[in-house]
Amino acid sequence: MWQRDWLQGEALQRQLDFWHAHLDGAPALLELPTDRARPAVQSYAGGQVALTLPAPLVEGLRDLGKRHGTTLFMTMLAGWSLLLSRLSGQDEVVIGTPVANRQRSEVEGMIGFFVNQDEVVIGTPVANRQRSEVEGMIGFFVNTLALRVRLDGALDVAQLLAQVKASTLDAYAHQDVPFEQVVEVLKPQRSLGHSPVFQAMLALNNTPDGGEFSLPGLSLQSVGRKHETTQVDLSLAVVDNGLAISFAIEYASDLFEQATIQRWAEHLLIVLQAMVEKDGAGRLVQRLPLLSPASHAQIVHGFNRDDAPYALHGLAHQGFEQLAAAQPDAEAVVDGERSLTYGELNRRANQLAHYLLGLGVKPDDRVAICVERSAEMIVAILAVLKAGAAYVPLDPNNPAQRLAFIFADSAPKVLLTQVSLQPHMGSIPVPVLLLDSLPHAVGAQPSTDPDPGVLGLTGTHTAYLLYTSGSTGQPKGVMVEHAQVVNLIGSHMQMCAFSAADRYLQFASFGFDSSVVEIFPALSSGGALVLRPASMVAPDGAFVAFLEKHGVTEVNLPTSFWHQWTQEVAEGRCLPPASLRLVVIGGEKAERRHMASWFAALGERRCPCINTYGPTEATVYVTAVAYDSLQSLPDGEIPIGRPVGRARLHLLDPLGQVVPLGVSGEIHIAGPVVARGYLGREELSRERFLADPFDDAAAARMYKTGDVGRWLPDGNIEFLGRNDFQVKLRGYRIELGEIEARLAACQAVREAVVIAREDRQGHKQLVAYIVPQPGQVVDPAALRAEIGNSLAEYMVPSAMVSLDAIPRTNHGKLDRDALPEPDHAALSTTPYEAPQGEIETVLASIWQRLLGMEQVGRNDHFFELGGHSLLATQLVARVRAECAVDLPLMTVFQTPTLAALAAAVASLQIARYNEDDIARVAGEMEGMSEAELQAWLERSQGLDDSSIDLPQTN
Repeated sequence: MWQRDWLQGEALQRQLDFWHAHLDGAPALLELPTDRARPAVQSYAGGQVALTLPAPLVEGLRDLGKRHGTTLFMTMLAGWSLLLSRLSGQDEVVIGTPVANRQRSEVEGMIGFFVNQDEVVIGTPVANRQRSEVEGMIGFFVNTLALRVRLDGALDVAQLLAQVKASTLDAYAHQDVPFEQVVEVLKPQRSLGHSPVFQAMLALNNTPDGGEFSLPGLSLQSVGRKHETTQVDLSLAVVDNGLAISFAIEYASDLFEQATIQRWAEHLLIVLQAMVEKDGAGRLVQRLPLLSPASHAQIVHGFNRDDAPYALHGLAHQGFEQLAAAQPDAEAVVDGERSLTYGELNRRANQLAHYLLGLGVKPDDRVAICVERSAEMIVAILAVLKAGAAYVPLDPNNPAQRLAFIFADSAPKVLLTQVSLQPHMGSIPVPVLLLDSLPHAVGAQPSTDPDPGVLGLTGTHTAYLLYTSGSTGQPKGVMVEHAQVVNLIGSHMQMCAFSAADRYLQFASFGFDSSVVEIFPALSSGGALVLRPASMVAPDGAFVAFLEKHGVTEVNLPTSFWHQWTQEVAEGRCLPPASLRLVVIGGEKAERRHMASWFAALGERRCPCINTYGPTEATVYVTAVAYDSLQSLPDGEIPIGRPVGRARLHLLDPLGQVVPLGVSGEIHIAGPVVARGYLGREELSRERFLADPFDDAAAARMYKTGDVGRWLPDGNIEFLGRNDFQVKLRGYRIELGEIEARLAACQAVREAVVIAREDRQGHKQLVAYIVPQPGQVVDPAALRAEIGNSLAEYMVPSAMVSLDAIPRTNHGKLDRDALPEPDHAALSTTPYEAPQGEIETVLASIWQRLLGMEQVGRNDHFFELGGHSLLATQLVARVRAECAVDLPLMTVFQTPTLAALAAAVASLQIARYNEDDIARVAGEMEGMSEAELQAWLERSQGLDDSSIDLPQTN
């Protein structure tokens, strides 16, 4: 009572104002890298990892605190905060802590503790001892402090400790206000999947002798407990007995493996040691090491080991030239009903190359090619390379404006095209050769291979110039050299075990870099390249028949196309032909369910799938992982694989430091795969093509991708999305790919894309674009309910738009700019339907008062109307008062619509009456007339205490 009497009015408001200012704008969720997806409802299952600090580190920490006037708690808070910041990638963290507070003489002689909060779910205890009146009391008052630590800016160890000290002392000075009142003021977005305000804790026990002491007739000693539960994601418990310091990290086993927490405990030791050693050196705390030398070496070098040898030719076309001499009559290119042998293809390419040389083409010049997919396309590509120039593909399916930009930007010496496409190109200021109507002079040229030595052509000259989308809206040209293409050829041939018996599908547009890995390895292995007809754009029966007709053994497909094929296969259609022995996919994230469908349909038949990853700037792909059966698939997400082709991948934080195992970082690619740079974009090239700090070679470079990933313990990399595909909504950082994966797993959904966009009022919302399965209709409410079982409420899209197909670019990638704005029908509101019955009417009235709404319908959703967990607790209280039932808080989350919640309330009301009551009512009803029964039913409508009339017995 004394605390309530004192803590009110100005005293209460002063403390509430402090906490509002202290926590306003703080991150709603500590986004640690988890081993498993966060469940919709936390189970509180936990585990523990314990360590004892080495004696020199203990001494160093005590000295560090003395130098800066900080307690051990403050020093540990600084180190713990720094670790959590580095693991999560967030520059500020909120950590809960117990505080001790005995302030009044009235309770000096009392043994035990008082709990200063009403809701157990809100947080973990903190012990408040601030007033002299309670110093003699054994036990503790329980309250929770949420300490906000900012690690942004250029902080060194001294500055971090000073900030933590000031923040902690301020918090201690305002520790009286109960934590649930702080939560009421903050009104955080609530979730059953995690605690509000903070998800990590720090507690210090510095009782001498481990807390063992005696009183007359009483002895106390600490008793260990099993650490099988936890209230938060991570909790650091530090024990200082005056001599040694130990700590234990309790963790939510729903989220983390024990091995992960063991690594983090080691990281914490390294951080604390670095704080001691680097104090006074002016080193930024964000640059303090997390990794031991052994762990650093494993990530930088061990995971990047690719020692497999493969043959390398000097130039991209030289492997083909050797085969043309060795097997001139072997089939090289299949174009519909016609084909070219290796000898014919080489002769035609050589003659065109010599003609280009006669036009003055030389190494590092550029020659543009605008042709339909055809044998002439392959002839032109080889001819340009043989002449020493780089080919610039102009896909005729692209808009004329884009083609004009690429042509002007690349400044080619010559244009190779076809008669039908010449008008499409407009006025061309350079020589134009029509490949299907070449001058007679071309046929008179030598058929011998041009001599690279005479031309001065080496592996450092450009082989092709491919244009990719740019953030400015204009495409940028990526210059890839012969050496990089040669490296790709050798790596791909080895990985896929190519032979002269293989027949490869040429699927991709030659303006897309996947065409490079289709064309050159095929023509360097002695097999045949089968060109896809332009009309074949879907994985249907015609596609499979084409593969079967031509005996195709290997296909390289966009991941989205293969996903569509697996859906057909899963339904018993379009099974792959017997000739097909290998599928390679890439370009987008592969989904496990599609892998599973593929192998389930194949049964005992072997046709592996290789998932690849890589940007154009790193020569098609740099990682790969192969699966050949259901049993080989991982339990979780499909990774993008390990580094291949002598590529080296470095996952770095924003300061360019190697991130620990399992922690997200931006993917940087190094090694002989890295392109020269962007044509005419020197500044952008300097921004994206950086010096490689992990290679001693002076010219070593790495490409900064903008993609985010993390190392897995087995050396594979999990792709987490783009930097710019992450959004922040309502204080939460959201990875859109996670929502897309959940939607795609729904039975009614064939394909899903999620974006964040602003509505007409300027409010950012998540919008899902859904392509339903054939014969299905998108039901937004049903989809929200289904994904709501596995996603936090803030990750459920506000609008769902049904589309016939997801818009894509000419290269088959998602065209986000073409996604339509959602109309009213796509929003999460439901048509109004008036409440029915007394319970729905009463609940509607409660909702209107709580939510400040004039009208609530029976299909309305409490949380979609603006409800949250704090309002849900008030709803429970008002239902108890007005309906005379104890409604569990969980029920509000499980049945959030008015009608469903009313049904739950009715069930609870009925359950209050025992079987004898029900039997007695049934007996009385048997003797009633129809009119009496009708009157009784009318009186009983609503099933609450005021309306139910139980017949009395004598």
